[in-house]
Amino acid sequence: MKIGQFTARAINAGRFKLDGGAMFGVVPKVLWKKTNPADENNRIDMTMRVLYLEGGGRRMVVDSGAGIKLDKKMRRNYVIDPIELGQALTDIGIDPKTITDAVATHLHFDHGGGFTAPGPDGALRLALPEAVHYIQKEQWEAAHNPNAKDRASFLPENFELIGESGHLELVNGDTEILPGVELIRTDGHTPGHQIVLVSDGGSNLLYCADLIPLASHINIPYIMAYDHEPLKTLEEKTAILERAADESWILFFEHDPEISACKVVKNDEGRFEISEIIDPG
Repeated sequence: MKIGQFTARAINAGRFKLDGGAMFGVVPKVLWKKTNPADENNRIDMTMRVLYLEGGGRRMVVDSGAGIKLDKKMRRNYVIDPIELGQALTDIGIDPKTITDAVATHLHFDHGGGFTAPGPDGALRLALPEAVHYIQKEQWEAAHNPNAKDRASFLPENFELIGESGHLELVNGDTEILPGVELIRTDGHTPGHQIVLVSDGGSNLLYCADLIPLASHINIPYIMAYDHEPLKTLEEKTAILERAADESWILFFEHDPEISACKVVKNDEGRFEISEIIDPG
């Protein structure tokens, strides 16, 4: 898929499961199970889909999956089948050492865990050793001072090395980091969460991260119980979907197991719905 100077494609970083009730908050199971059926433990299928951008002499990765540093308990509880980020890139002919830029939408384990990986000697290393890693300042601070709700999701081994290596670029608020690549801060899920808009002034691709993690979350009331401020998520998601519908944006889903990307419209009842399913390749 081509957006301006960038070629965009999806990279599979593995699959996992999360509790369906947690993923849909106050929405009754009788509704969400129609689009996201649960297993015997009430867990729904999810994927970890990384965005790869190449163009203008840059190679960028957005998010990294959970990585392969997971203990047995996490693998069991979340049924995680991870793919190491460097290996996923190598499998499609891209040398991880050639990645120039990396964006962490936030540092929860299923988004930022793959930015570090054990080397041949067992010591941790950066999966993208030459990349500048862009993270919101408030998210960096939240990851270092997690509350009881987030402590299990912010694992220091996933991000400390980024800061120690000198490859960290802290940003504060909405920021264009490259021509045509804008970071948009959305705080409902976790402070300093950011989504990524790739635009050439006509075509637009939005990496939705955990603002709209699954295609079914296009429904405005479908908001995760994981979110710090659900009403803020509702406000942020509504504003983004209004723009996406008006300007025919492509929405790229990080966690949906079936739908990688789509466009949306606002129907006669004022609800957002999928108008076109898109395969970003």
